[in-house]
Amino acid sequence: MSRMNRTFTSITLTIAILVLSACSPQINYPGQQICDPHIDKGSFIAMDGLTLPIRKWIPQDIPLKAIVIALHGFNDYSNFFTSAGNYLISHGIASYAYDQRGFGGAPGRGLWAGVEAYTNDLAGFVKAIRSIHPGVPLYVLGESMGGAVTIVTMTGMTPPDVDGIILVAPAVWGRDTMPWYQRWLLNVSAHTLPWMQLTGKGMKLIPSDNREMLRSLGRDAQVIKATRIDTVYGLSDLMDAALLQAEKLQVPTLVQYGENDQIIPKKPIFIMLGKMPDSARKAFYVSGYHMLLRDLQGDKPLADIAAWIADHHVTLPYGTDSW
Repeated sequence: MSRMNRTFTSITLTIAILVLSACSPQINYPGQQICDPHIDKGSFIAMDGLTLPIRKWIPQDIPLKAIVIALHGFNDYSNFFTSAGNYLISHGIASYAYDQRGFGGAPGRGLWAGVEAYTNDLAGFVKAIRSIHPGVPLYVLGESMGGAVTIVTMTGMTPPDVDGIILVAPAVWGRDTMPWYQRWLLNVSAHTLPWMQLTGKGMKLIPSDNREMLRSLGRDAQVIKATRIDTVYGLSDLMDAALLQAEKLQVPTLVQYGENDQIIPKKPIFIMLGKMPDSARKAFYVSGYHMLLRDLQGDKPLADIAAWIADHHVTLPYGTDSW
């Protein structure tokens, strides 16, 4: 290599290092532990004292058979489970959902809190709900990003005490399953323009066939419409971990996925399923989209959830194990 070429290469590398070191993704880390996670006045108080809003759906006139803790997806919040929670009430199933850090009405709106923060919050919330309903079977349901949080939490060093998990279109689109140019662009953008916001307009992705529900989300001020690049980067870290750790799941698991899902591609879903224990139940829906539980036929995956909670070995009414 000539001296000129070496000089040019050195300058190029120096500029690249300076650019990449100029900024870094912002993480809104939680504070130190100051209390045991607990429920207080209708809110969840996390271990660092942060207050997270809660919604709940509790059967009133029939025996309580089970509890579902529902975790919302990216840019969404606890309201996502309203129709599902009302449906499950008729089956004697109570549901709780909370706004995760940075989403909905939770503090730090729009900022990523780090994978550990989300998993610690879920573990603490499970413990808090267990103390309210001792002895009642308890399940965690994670939709999209919530599914990834569920996987990583349940495969950690000290997983919370649950009777099973339900993964609805789990966000396991890890970097290894992305095209190289997407990985490169995300990495460069997160380290140069982390504050830049993306809206997704023009992508023409259809998350559900329930147009009225989608219009309602568009009017909902609690739903985040523009996302910081470093928050997307943090989500990718979570999805990486979820895809990697799926093979460590030891609890009864139901996975639900729609063939028309345009948000989480089939490839990472099938890689995840290939890693999971054979005992994991698979439920595919030919007419299903990403927001399965809120689709026009959302009652079908909900009926399967109720049936599976009642009996993990039952033939599901609607979902099939292949397509």
